[in-house]
Amino acid sequence: MDMEAIIAERPGGPEVLSVVRRPVPRPGQGEVLIRVAAAGVNRPDVMQRSGALPAPADVSDILGLEAAGEIVEAGEGVDAGMVGTKVMALLKAGGYAGCALVRADHCLPVPQGLSMAQAAVLPEGLFTIWHNLFDRGGLKAGETVLIQGGASGIGTLALQLALAWGAKVIVTAGGPEKCQRLIDMGADAIDYRNTDLVAEVLALTDGHGVDVVLDILGGDMVGRHLECMATGGRHVGLSFMAGGDATVNLGLIMRKGLWLTSSTLRPKSDAEKSAIADAVWTHLLPLIGPGRVMPVIAQSLPLARAAQAHADLEGGNNFGKIVLTVSEET
Repeated sequence: MDMEAIIAERPGGPEVLSVVRRPVPRPGQGEVLIRVAAAGVNRPDVMQRSGALPAPADVSDILGLEAAGEIVEAGEGVDAGMVGTKVMALLKAGGYAGCALVRADHCLPVPQGLSMAQAAVLPEGLFTIWHNLFDRGGLKAGETVLIQGGASGIGTLALQLALAWGAKVIVTAGGPEKCQRLIDMGADAIDYRNTDLVAEVLALTDGHGVDVVLDILGGDMVGRHLECMATGGRHVGLSFMAGGDATVNLGLIMRKGLWLTSSTLRPKSDAEKSAIADAVWTHLLPLIGPGRVMPVIAQSLPLARAAQAHADLEGGNNFGKIVLTVSEET
């Protein structure tokens, strides 16, 4: 039996994405097969397509790092009772397809009250935010976090989770419309286009500074972040859209006792991802549902329009996540 899937025929722009037919895979030891209802679109997908971040050699060339759907087959060593359950999952690859393989212990239940499309855009964000903001960043209730790129999928989710955790949240975004939407969500918002970041952060924190920075920019912005951090602050890098090289003031780091850390999710071992999944299930899933933390979907497109989804994500005008719908059950 075959299925439709999306691959990049070669490194390049969105136009290199194409729909192909592939055999439906069979689950191996510890794996399940999901009939995909929807898949989230993430910046690592864009980087893989462009050639900036090639996929590991041992994974499928089908794009897609998160999806939601129904388990239709269980591999050896997996409880057969999982078949028929609806899950959202962090994938090594393969989400942009009719079916996808995933380790059973990288699956999470779909939170009550969420559609499959809403569930599909959560796993990458939940794994990333738990590991970086709450684990490595050590965000605590009563502290203040600065989230760069607050209007992004990660930003809108991290904002809500941090507020639910009891923290104060400051975000950056481009333009008054995005800033107002983020203010309406409960954050203080800084328009990076016309505001001095350090001065504004210090004003919003009465000179104390922020305890955690969740950074997607890197580059020259790292030094600016350090200036507006509180003593003992933690700087967590998720990506470096402004460049991979940064000049930092080591004296400032020493005087304030700052921590600089970073991580990336895809290369982590299966065991590491399983441990993160357990923590997400325990600590974050109870916070998600109608009237609580909800994924923000900017746009929903059918699988065949994956190229448009990538173009729109690269355009940077989205507020929240872009999702690809694969079946009618979304």
